[in-house]
Amino acid sequence: MALIPAPLHAENWLLENGPKELESLLRAVVYHPSASLLITDNDRRHSDASSGAGRLLGLSRDEIIGRTLDDFVEPAFKPQMSEPWKAFLQQGHHKGRLQVIHPDGGLRQVDYRVRGNILPARHILVMRESPEKVEGQSPVAEIPAWVQDYALFLLSVDATVAAWYAGAERMYGYTSDEVLGQFLTLLYPAGDPPEPLIRHELKRSVEEGHFGNEGWGMRKNGERFWANAITMALRDENGVLQGYARVVRDFTERHEMDEELQRTRARLRPAPSETLIAGVVSGEFDRIPEANDVFLDMVGYTREDLQSGRLRWPDLTPPEYIALDELAHEQGLRFGACTPFAKELIRKDGTRIPVLVATAVLKLSPFRWISFIQDLRGARRQEDIDTGVAETGVAGTGVAETGVAEIEENHFEEIIGRSDSLKRLLEQVEVVAPTNATVLILGETGTGKELVARAIHRLSPRRDRPFISLNCAAIPTGLLESELFGYEKGAFTGALSQKIGRFEMANRGTLFLDEVGDIPMELQPKLLRALQEKSFERLGGTKTIPIEVRLVAATNRNLTQMMGDKLFRSDLYYRLKVFPVNTPLRNHPEDIPLLAWHFVKKYGAEMNRKIERISPQTLKALANWSWPGNVREFENFIERSVILSKGSELNAPLAELGADAQDVNVGSTLEEVEKAHIIRVLRDTGGVVSRAAARLGMPRTTLNALIRRLGISSDEF
Repeated sequence: MALIPAPLHAENWLLENGPKELESLLRAVVYHPSASLLITDNDRRHSDASSGAGRLLGLSRDEIIGRTLDDFVEPAFKPQMSEPWKAFLQQGHHKGRLQVIHPDGGLRQVDYRVRGNILPARHILVMRESPEKVEGQSPVAEIPAWVQDYALFLLSVDATVAAWYAGAERMYGYTSDEVLGQFLTLLYPAGDPPEPLIRHELKRSVEEGHFGNEGWGMRKNGERFWANAITMALRDENGVLQGYARVVRDFTERHEMDEELQRTRARLRPAPSETLIAGVVSGEFDRIPEANDVFLDMVGYTREDLQSGRLRWPDLTPPEYIALDELAHEQGLRFGACTPFAKELIRKDGTRIPVLVATAVLKLSPFRWISFIQDLRGARRQEDIDTGVAETGVAGTGVAETGVAEIEENHFEEIIGRSDSLKRLLEQVEVVAPTNATVLILGETGTGKELVARAIHRLSPRRDRPFISLNCAAIPTGLLESELFGYEKGAFTGALSQKIGRFEMANRGTLFLDEVGDIPMELQPKLLRALQEKSFERLGGTKTIPIEVRLVAATNRNLTQMMGDKLFRSDLYYRLKVFPVNTPLRNHPEDIPLLAWHFVKKYGAEMNRKIERISPQTLKALANWSWPGNVREFENFIERSVILSKGSELNAPLAELGADAQDVNVGSTLEEVEKAHIIRVLRDTGGVVSRAAARLGMPRTTLNALIRRLGISSDEF
């Protein structure tokens, strides 16, 4: 193979750190199987347990880890454990029978089998309830091969075997001396094209952190078996690739069953529902440390339940769906995400709800996953939504020759463009619009954040309900609370009648809060409480008013930095940032020609100007300028250009594009540089002081003081 040999330091790092990384990978692979699996050390102490082991022992995974098998067996059996275990440590395998004490006080007779040294001093213990103790059922089948043994080994960056453990020796038949330093092709059947496959697997594991695949493997004796392989890229603390960890299981017996399950799941996929309620939940193994409010409402739990650790994935899953969950986990390990599948969830009150689940494995060391859950209650087939999206193209031989008759505009709810980055933005809008998820639109001033918010509303089931917007930066601080929540008559001097706030106006619709970063700290707790409790009180009132509002927020400020500066509450930030969307124009400069023609047509019609051509030089200059004021600055520039155009060609004042950079020369004083920069930002933000302050990263009061000190007049911006 034409691969670069691994440097010596990489080999040393791999041999020193590889075993613990392999154990992390092994934990991710074994934790979910319905079979009862324990990872055990030489002292019979368990470092991990599968969900099946938890069900068999009647304990949670956390209650098993760190304890020994002796802690779970009937006292009379404890003395019988020591001698067989010593023999096992010498021979590498052992099987037996013992009685386990269940938390309900009953005794269960359990058969077990141990496979030794999967990793140094790490063994796999497989349990099953003894057949003769299962009343009214047929004897339990033999333990499948894939839960009996695991082949773990390390690969160098050049795809040669760097470390080979006992499980790999048992599965493949090669000793450590025979395989160390050999290319990975040794483990594939002769006649297959393994080199491109190996390159693909390793490349994917580097790009995605891990990669799973299945195919035929080859033992030393020439026997083929269906190998399930998970490969994880290993990097040092500086992010430099040092090698790979791989776990292989013999899935020969499971191969046909797996394919049949996938065919069954494909038949079980339901039709999409009219209203998609997207619950988002993530965690480590069976724990759920994070979930959005939609998911909590769906399953009937509170955020206090979540924070206390009482909300766990196994408690939500009916037993008959365990096989589907396990298959989803396998697909996540192999492909990064599983095919969406239908199941039920058990709510806190014991009732069940039908859902559609898609799970993705984010990383393996440490293990992290995320699931998207769609509520299928009352689901019925959704009619196609006509979004009015048309394919956008540029006719002619190139952008430089584009004329007004040659442009075919693409309007996605007034959003214009055809670049890949804009398409990704619109795809995000299409995904999140049908849900009730809170959206946080991030972008500098003038990027069209309100257009994105309106598109989300128009593509949502709330499109026939109110869309209420409020620019939080345009309202004086003292009046913002009454604008949001309204007030009762007599609440303060001058309150001569009751006023309905924006939240109440937007009930059952969408509320768009622009410049949400300008909401003062003292008002943020009330906003957070209204979002979490779905109710509020008017200013001066005592009556709690329920609301059902979908919130879309936008800001041009760095909320993460504001949290660090204690200017924005972290709990409100995470409540808003369920689904973030970014909008700067500089992310899609290839859309500038389309935008230029759109605004030329718009203002040409308003001013009765017939402009049919934009010169190549003008289009190039427009595309090369950074547009710090984004789409708003760009639109104003095109409007000015249309005013200056007397003929059929756009007369753009291109000299203005470089004027800002020439305003300050090298010999300027610090005060002159500061003044010029503030004027430029004020121009970019349309003279709105609060927005300029946000761009400059300072409070409005500080900017106002600077404007007065530097003698900046409104005529200058």
